[in-house]
Amino acid sequence: MKNSCKHLDIGCGTIPRNPYSAASIYGVDIRDIQDLDESDFIYKQANLTFERIPFPDDFFDSVSAFDFLEHIPRQITTPEGNLVNPFIKLMNEIYRVLKPGGKFFALTPVYPHPSVFVDPTHVNFITKKTHKYFTGKTPHGRMYGFTGNFKIIKVKRDSPKNIYNDKQCLIKKIFRRVNRILFDNGLSHIVWEFVADKN
Repeated sequence: MKNSCKHLDIGCGTIPRNPYSAASIYGVDIRDIQDLDESDFIYKQANLTFERIPFPDDFFDSVSAFDFLEHIPRQITTPEGNLVNPFIKLMNEIYRVLKPGGKFFALTPVYPHPSVFVDPTHVNFITKKTHKYFTGKTPHGRMYGFTGNFKIIKVKRDSPKNIYNDKQCLIKKIFRRVNRILFDNGLSHIVWEFVADKN
């Protein structure tokens, strides 16, 4: 991507991910991060289960979510008794803040690997077919209020170490994949890479 690009990492913590090497990095996290060096990235606090992404429409060239989607509930009931779909709303928000042609990159544990269930804060179990609710000409998520249009660049299972350290050599990545498949209950995570189709 061009050097003037803006990237948002949701669930960023103190070290946001920047998979497209954008020049300007932004982050959103539920935590109130103290003593943040503002020269590193622009940070806003928000609980994305209940709140919108606190940036304007068509603002980012790319958005990433590393080990984050599994923490967003699929459904909740409000105190008023209304049923809400936070995961659908979040995917709408990601689509909203992306520029036309903007990219979304996500890494999350994939069912039925045990890593899906280890963390008690994992409440959204992603399968190898969940992406179909957000991609294609008629995404399945339309029936639940999904209004975006994502096209698939990539959907694949992988080891998180291969994704977090993308600069390592290909042979090492292949060896790790094979080792995980044969000896470690398979590949634990799924990678989504989508493009926002706003034409």
